[in-house]
Amino acid sequence: MSTAPTTETRATRASTSDALAPVTAEGLAAVLISKERPPRPSAWTTSLAFGWRAVLKIKHVPEQLFDVTAFPIMMVLMYTYLFGGALAGSTTDYLQFLLPGILVMSVVMITMYTGVAVNTDIAKGVFDRFRTLPIWRPSAMVGYLLGDVLRYAMASAVMLTVGLILGFRPDGGVVGVLAGIVLLMIFSFSFSWVWTMFGLLLRSEKSVMGVSMMVLFPLTFLSNIFVDPKTMPDWLQVFVNNSPVTHLSSAVRDLMDGGWPAVEIAWSLGWSGALVLVFGTITMRLYNSK
Repeated sequence: MSTAPTTETRATRASTSDALAPVTAEGLAAVLISKERPPRPSAWTTSLAFGWRAVLKIKHVPEQLFDVTAFPIMMVLMYTYLFGGALAGSTTDYLQFLLPGILVMSVVMITMYTGVAVNTDIAKGVFDRFRTLPIWRPSAMVGYLLGDVLRYAMASAVMLTVGLILGFRPDGGVVGVLAGIVLLMIFSFSFSWVWTMFGLLLRSEKSVMGVSMMVLFPLTFLSNIFVDPKTMPDWLQVFVNNSPVTHLSSAVRDLMDGGWPAVEIAWSLGWSGALVLVFGTITMRLYNSK
């Protein structure tokens, strides 16, 4: 059998060789300059894109919703029926005091999973790709927090639904409840920067969870969530009355009760700004240096 190339085959090879000719610098520059480049995405656009990525992770791993569904329900039922009769003489009366506080406690405690998620992505090398993109550098972190705000809102909705079923009746109505939740979302967004810092700083997600629990348990339990601080020793009241969780719990409780605690709201917003300023700055320095 003859293996000599036909005239048609030689012509095809010649045309292919011409089509794959080396690209010159002048020709490449002409192509790049002749076309308008797409505009650089804004900080808000990239943050929303990363936020949507966090939401999609929940879609593919729905077990992540356990901490915003089963955990809040368990907290409301357990503390209402364990302490209600002993502390207030009635579970219904205690629920009026407890629910806003336990709402704050549950949402603040689940903020630690932001740091766990950040640490997991770092271990997988995902952030190495993010840092090469021509985008606003903090958008990856802000996107995480925006996605988690949805989880906090879900936890709040679950707890309020359970509370209403059990007999919770907020005198502030819908406006007071929404105002309390908005304030809680702002504080939780700010507080999550603490855990992004630990997520970048520590080596494993177990370390992040261990440190988070060590900080969260005294911060939430040493507050006015369960009882009035006036029943505590004087030396303990000094810490409890100045705790950010106490200010937040008091503000949310009064808003849902129909009041307008301007001082407590100011303290809560002040703590939120301070947390973002301090821990947000540290987080971005760690993020840029890793």
